[in-house]
Amino acid sequence: MIHLLHLDSSARPGRRGIDPHGSYTRALSDRFVARWRAARPQDPVRYRDLGASPPQLVDHDWIRAEFTRREAREPWMVDRLAESDALVDELIGTDLLVIGAPLYNFGMPAPLKAWIDGIVRIGRTVEFDPGRGEDPYVPLLADRPRRVVLLSSRGGHGMDEDGPLAHMNHLDPHLRTALGFIGIHDLRCIAVEYEEFGDERLLASVAAAEAKVDALVDAMLAETAPVATSAPERALPA
Repeated sequence: MIHLLHLDSSARPGRRGIDPHGSYTRALSDRFVARWRAARPQDPVRYRDLGASPPQLVDHDWIRAEFTRREAREPWMVDRLAESDALVDELIGTDLLVIGAPLYNFGMPAPLKAWIDGIVRIGRTVEFDPGRGEDPYVPLLADRPRRVVLLSSRGGHGMDEDGPLAHMNHLDPHLRTALGFIGIHDLRCIAVEYEEFGDERLLASVAAAEAKVDALVDAMLAETAPVATSAPERALPA
């Protein structure tokens, strides 16, 4: 089975095209997961709405707890790290991570940044080994292939990796860097653009993004090992 983790981080609670003022990224991430499950209904999906229930921000207590040796942590420290530990456990058990994330002021929404801060953990997802010299960090989630799909939306346009305004898009590279740091390098990105324009260019961008989502699901399904099925029984010779 392929274990999916579906994260939404938009401040908008609904899906565009279904709910008033709904989110384009929620619509795209829902489309991806629904299409995947239609092909592989046996694959478990865990869902977190980061936009509605953001993870706790890193604060002084979190830092104090995190950088106290595990065996020396006081009960309140264990409690303070419990949510972060749950986020890490979910990610470790994930094979395919689907993230819906709009581009807010050139970067990721605050709840998604809080999630990133909660899952980049020394001793859990990355190890620090000063004996390695100039590169002391050892990613711990490189133990098996994990894939990530980022489904985004932007008010402007031309912000894809090869676009003229790519330098203004810090969402895609931030995720690529943070997840690569812990050992996850396979990141596929699709985005709706022209959201602030609200004209036919937006409609065309939405249609193109939906088509890309469908094609990406099909491509990733083709990369995935087929589901094992029992061989049909053969009739014995007479």
